[in-house]
Amino acid sequence: MLAGWTAPSRSGVFAIAYKPDALAKPEQYGVIYVGHSDDLSSVGLPFDHPFAPCWLRRVENKRFALYVCTYEAPGALSAHREQITRELIAVYRPGCNPDQYDQAWKDEWIGEYQTPTTGPLTTDRDPSAGRQG
Repeated sequence: MLAGWTAPSRSGVFAIAYKPDALAKPEQYGVIYVGHSDDLSSVGLPFDHPFAPCWLRRVENKRFALYVCTYEAPGALSAHREQITRELIAVYRPGCNPDQYDQAWKDEWIGEYQTPTTGPLTTDRDPSAGRQG
């Protein structure tokens, strides 16, 4: 939950999310903003971030209806975190991000593979593919 959360003093990528239909699908979240920082504690989380008013409008000012997801990329430079952020924006199309991107992912970048520790991808790259109307 975003309210009451204390951002760590570490670099990382973060996503702000909410539950569009918490009663019908409690495990499903909608991503409304994605960002990154060299220091997550310096970007104004939870509610002093420049885009926090947009997040709050999406949940009708119910602060406890917002969630935060973080990904710390140890050793990642800002350019790497920026690329992760752009890919997440391309996939989820968060409404509070002013910039939107097309997906750059190409199937041939992974293709079929086998290793002793991993198997082939089991999820679709399109997050809406598993949704039922």
